[in-house]
Amino acid sequence: MKFKPIEPKGVKTYSLKKRKSKVSVKELCGLFPQGGSFREFLESLPHVLAGRTLRDVISAIVKAHREGKTVAIGMGAHVVKTGLSPIIIDMMRRGIVGAVAMNGAGIVHDFELALAGITSEDVDTALSTGRFGMAEETGTMLNDAIKRGARRGLGIGEAVGRMIEKSEFPYKDMSILAAGVRYSVPVTVHVAVGTDILHIHPAMDGALTGRATLKDFRLFTGVVSTLEGGVFLNIGSAVIIPEVFLKALTLVRNLGYRVKKFTTVNMDFIQHYRPLTNVVRRPTSTGGRGYTLTGHHEIMLPLLYAGIIETLGE
Repeated sequence: MKFKPIEPKGVKTYSLKKRKSKVSVKELCGLFPQGGSFREFLESLPHVLAGRTLRDVISAIVKAHREGKTVAIGMGAHVVKTGLSPIIIDMMRRGIVGAVAMNGAGIVHDFELALAGITSEDVDTALSTGRFGMAEETGTMLNDAIKRGARRGLGIGEAVGRMIEKSEFPYKDMSILAAGVRYSVPVTVHVAVGTDILHIHPAMDGALTGRATLKDFRLFTGVVSTLEGGVFLNIGSAVIIPEVFLKALTLVRNLGYRVKKFTTVNMDFIQHYRPLTNVVRRPTSTGGRGYTLTGHHEIMLPLLYAGIIETLGE
C-alpha cells in the first residue's frame, strides 16, 4: 500500500493556560437586568467580534465629534425605505454628522415620504403592467427641481433640499434633503444615469442632471479632504457610494491633502465586494482603521445611534 496510517503517539502538547486564545471570561456577555437602561444593555454585550466592533465604532464617532473632526455618512436608499431618516436627521441636527452622500434612488424615497408620507412601491406588481416608476409627482417635481437648481449652479442635493424645505409638504420634517438645508449640512447626490425612476420620465434632462451631480461630486470631494482623524460610514450602498468615495479619496490625495489616519465603516445586511474593498480595506491600508458591521439597517443603525447618544451624554 502506498500510504501508511500516522499514529499520534509522540505528539508534543502544551498547557492550555499557556496557549494564546481569542476569548477569555473577561469578555463574556453580561445579563441584562429587567427594566434596565440602554447603557446597561450596551455594557452587557460581549467584548468579542461585532460586540467589540460596535463599541469601537461608537467610540470612533464620539471621539471625532468631540475633537471637531468630520463624520460623514454615505447611504443607499434602503436606509430611507427601512424607516431610519429620523436618526440621520437628528445626528445632522446635533452636529454629529457633518455631511451626507446618497445615491439617486435616495432622493426618490426622501421626496415621496416628505410629500405623501408613503414610498417604496410594489415593483413586482407594477412592473408587469408598465406602471413601475411612473408616479407623476416624483418624476415631474424632482426633475424640475434638479433642472432649476442646475441652471443656478446648485448640486442635486441642495436643489431638491431647497424645494422640499420651502414647500408645504406635510412630512417635510422627515426629509434628509430638507434637513441638509435647514441645518447647513451638505447632502450630495451621486447619480448613475439609467439607474433611477427619474430617468424614465420625459422631464429628465441628462445634461442638467449630469451637471448637478458633478457639482455634488466635487462638494463631496471637499468633504473627503477633511476626513483626517474623522469617520466615514457607508450604510447600505453596494456600488455607487463606495466607487464615488474611492475616486474622491484618490483625487484629494493626488492634490496633496492629508487623509491617511481615519476610520471607515461599512454597515449592511450583506457584506459586498466593493464596500469591503473601496471603503473598509483600501482607504485605510496605510493608516486608520476599517470596520464592518453586518445586520439589518433597521436594527443596527438604531443600536449605533443610541450608543452614540448615550456615550455623548456622559
